Amino acid sequence: MSGRTTALTPPEDAVPPVRHPDAPAPGEPLGSHYDQCFGCGEEQPHGLRLAATAGEGVSVTATFTVRPAHQGAPGLAHGGVLATALDETLGALQWLLRVIAVTGRLETDFVRPVPVGTELHLEARVTGVHGRKIYSTATGRIGGPDGPVAVRADALFIEVAIDHFIDNGRPEEINAALADPDQVRVARAFEVNP
Repeated sequence: MSGRTTALTPPEDAVPPVRHPDAPAPGEPLGSHYDQCFGCGEEQPHGLRLAATAGEGVSVTATFTVRPAHQGAPGLAHGGVLATALDETLGALQWLLRVIAVTGRLETDFVRPVPVGTELHLEARVTGVHGRKIYSTATGRIGGPDGPVAVRADALFIEVAIDHFIDNGRPEEINAALADPDQVRVARAFEVNP
């Protein structure tokens, strides 16, 4: 059996995902979870600045444009940047579950090259929940939601407490985030689940 079958497929006793009643409404922008995040932060000059939107059920859509700072081979997106875009989109699903979770495993398939200047459209959905484990899948398409598939991923996220970041992050960034009212608001929004 492949790693995907055993590690990234929800077990038989997993439960279907349930959108939290306080989750953003379908079509609502999700915003950045941290302004310095390489994936979604608006203050990262070379970051992806990925913009995610709540979808139906427990799904999200997102877009980002591949800029020259994101290239690996000349004129093409770096594979790590594409994996980051998938990971960020999959991570945005936690807004709909109203939990804090981190990537435990990410398996990425690179289907075709993505040129600089391309807008990549991503879609992600949760496929199952088993205790603290959240299983999800994502696809990235070139040029639009019906464009050719460029990348796809399956992921396992693990629910954690906010202490995970406080205990493991650098104190300077943790203190700056705690002093930012927007960051405190985001953290408090996720405190609804025990």
